[in-house]
Amino acid sequence: MGNFQVWREGTLLTAKEWGRDKTVQLFQFLTGSMHRRALHKEQIFDRLWEDLDTKSAAQTLKVALHGINKALEPDRKNRTEPRYIKRQGITYQLSQQDIWLDAYAVEQYIKIGNEAILTEPATAIKAYRAALNLYQGIYLPNRLYEDWSSGERERIQLLILNTTVALGELLLEENPMESVRLAQEALLIDTTWEDAYCLQMQAYTKKGNRPMAIKTYRQCEKVLKKEFGISPLPETKKLLRIIEAI
Repeated sequence: MGNFQVWREGTLLTAKEWGRDKTVQLFQFLTGSMHRRALHKEQIFDRLWEDLDTKSAAQTLKVALHGINKALEPDRKNRTEPRYIKRQGITYQLSQQDIWLDAYAVEQYIKIGNEAILTEPATAIKAYRAALNLYQGIYLPNRLYEDWSSGERERIQLLILNTTVALGELLLEENPMESVRLAQEALLIDTTWEDAYCLQMQAYTKKGNRPMAIKTYRQCEKVLKKEFGISPLPETKKLLRIIEAI
């Protein structure tokens, strides 16, 4: 996230070691499903190289797989199984034991936080903070215009937005200004994220800054009108009425 980099036993891999861009592309594509499912070769063809005929796509896959194995295991002996690429018949998957992936680690921390949020808020706060500390920017920014990366990018962004607001809500009582900061972080990712405006309104109210809370609502109203031609949700309007009545 933020910048694609791979370390092999503590050493950052260079562009020269990766070789062809299709090698990097295939590795990046495999990371998106590493902890969910193995990919059939036809899925790889359809998502990455739909402009190639089956024979050319198969050759491209073969060369790209060789490039990944060479980059990750330059000293692997001939006729030994790759450590990082797991093949079963005509399906492929990255090893779940030997590769650490920031996006997956973020997801696991968020899962821990979500499970603890009602019964162990201190654990949830710690887990959410760990997840957000790992988030360094959007998923695979060098593949912004490739369709195969958009689903995972949107999924991770949604997780981060929800987690940022959830952490801010947990901190409302003890540190409302940190909640304001977290709301602003969410809005830097998505200026239309209404939950972040609500969090910021509540946080300013906790600090006794009613004018800023109302100003936040007006900004929310303006952005939603401009971007989508809609008004804030009834819940947001109700929050405004409560604040105005204080």
